[in-house]
Amino acid sequence: MIHACIRKGSFQDSVSLMIISRELSQSPDVDDVSVMMGTPANKSLLEATGFWHACFEQATPNDICVAVRSQSCDASIIAAITAQLDEALKAVSAGQGSGRSLPVARRFASAEQRLPEANLMLISIAGEYAAGLAHQALDSGRNVMIFSDNVTLEDEIALKQKARDKGLLVMGPDCGTAIIAGAPLAFANVLPRGVVGVVGASGTGIQELTSQIALNGQGISQAIGLGGRDLSAQVGGISALTSLQMLADDPQSQVLAFVSKPPAEAVRLKVMSAMKAMSKPVVALFLGVPVSQACEGNVWLASTLDEAARIACLLARVVQIAESQPAVAGKKIAGLFTGGTLAAEAAMVLAGLLGIHPDHGHLHGTMLAHDGHRIIDLGDDFYTVGKPHPMIDPTSREQLILGLAGKPETGVLLLDVVIGYGAQRDPAGSVASAVRQLMAQRIRHAPVVVVAVVTGSEQDPQCRSQQIATLREAGILVVQTLPEATVLAHHLCTCNVVTSPASTSPLLSQVSVINAGLRNFAQDLQSASVPVVHYPWSPVAGGNRRLASLVEQLG
Repeated sequence: MIHACIRKGSFQDSVSLMIISRELSQSPDVDDVSVMMGTPANKSLLEATGFWHACFEQATPNDICVAVRSQSCDASIIAAITAQLDEALKAVSAGQGSGRSLPVARRFASAEQRLPEANLMLISIAGEYAAGLAHQALDSGRNVMIFSDNVTLEDEIALKQKARDKGLLVMGPDCGTAIIAGAPLAFANVLPRGVVGVVGASGTGIQELTSQIALNGQGISQAIGLGGRDLSAQVGGISALTSLQMLADDPQSQVLAFVSKPPAEAVRLKVMSAMKAMSKPVVALFLGVPVSQACEGNVWLASTLDEAARIACLLARVVQIAESQPAVAGKKIAGLFTGGTLAAEAAMVLAGLLGIHPDHGHLHGTMLAHDGHRIIDLGDDFYTVGKPHPMIDPTSREQLILGLAGKPETGVLLLDVVIGYGAQRDPAGSVASAVRQLMAQRIRHAPVVVVAVVTGSEQDPQCRSQQIATLREAGILVVQTLPEATVLAHHLCTCNVVTSPASTSPLLSQVSVINAGLRNFAQDLQSASVPVVHYPWSPVAGGNRRLASLVEQLG
């Protein structure tokens, strides 16, 4: 049996009512309880789920419909449930002890007056009304984040086209997360600030990617959600392209990461083209799209969220290290390796970055030779005929290092230091000595940056940490992996000239929010010290569109 009643003129957000419905359903003598606003969509849902009652015909979108399913015919059940409902609504209205007074405005114009600097409206009202409010925000010059779902595709396209024409951004509909200028918007995690800017058409994808970046020791500059349909053929990636350009111009975002659910192929190609036109490194993860190569120019391709996070962190470390190094842009890379496989891996990674194929002949130990870049395996037979292996006798490598003194075109020297039983007593010492001499001579011509990796363990006779300390004392950059060393070398030679962006979006510098819908979103922003005013929106004229249009014309 369905017991029902209507609470007139008591608008509440749908999420709060869902939570209240679940709590009331735990009451004795009750099978289930449904509490919804009397919108047309909700009325259809009540009918479809078997909660319909004839009294709901009279409900307006500003009225709460209360339906109780119970085996009992006792009419007092509905009275008991409504009494509990009233207590629950009081708790919602009081903010459940949030501890701070939340600024509230009952009208949009009042919200503007209370927070004139507001540059973003966060909308979490019923989807059938969200587009109208979003248009109002855009017309007032404000960016929009639409948490609401069930917004029509036609409305999304119209909103995003309007935003693009006005130089604004629409995130959503159905945008579940964003972190902009440190402001946690909707579902957001507490993350360290850093240099990685994230754009995503996937809410939980953004959350997992940014969380993994934080777990790997890096931080987030911005995280911009797009809504799941932005990369559809119909929408065409309008907000994706706007967001990427915003981060391209954002000095805080030095590495970009992009994640989306499977996109329309034409839109993916359009987004990829925009990424390749940027001067910053980008990690792209299009879920469901096979990855055939590691990178395309400045765009690194990933297959999983974990892989995307690891690449983004590697690139972030590279960018951060490069900031403090001498300018060697336009110079060449020389790699002098004692380990053949290490030389081969460095050649493979560098070839990918250069967009070429590594050498297959390996003449005289040359693993790669292209446009002045050169990676050599000094353990090749060419160098060891009648001589000890360079891991035992460093003389041949020392001579080649010193030979770079007369080659000012070389800007980066890549080296490996392999320790353990069988290797020389102090390979780092011999490298450090040769590098000191090289730097002393090269300072007259052009600087050189030396990057090294150490292969071995702390328990080896030479002791890994002591070898690293020796290298660093000589001014050598020591990184953890060979791919990171190679990417750093390439970055130093190609990307370390930074130009200031022409303009930076004010949104990325400071966020002030008008929050329409879920009160707890406003409370979260307030707790993060973000300027916010809560706008407890309700349908104009009881949701009667014709009457609302007349009210708008009059006012």
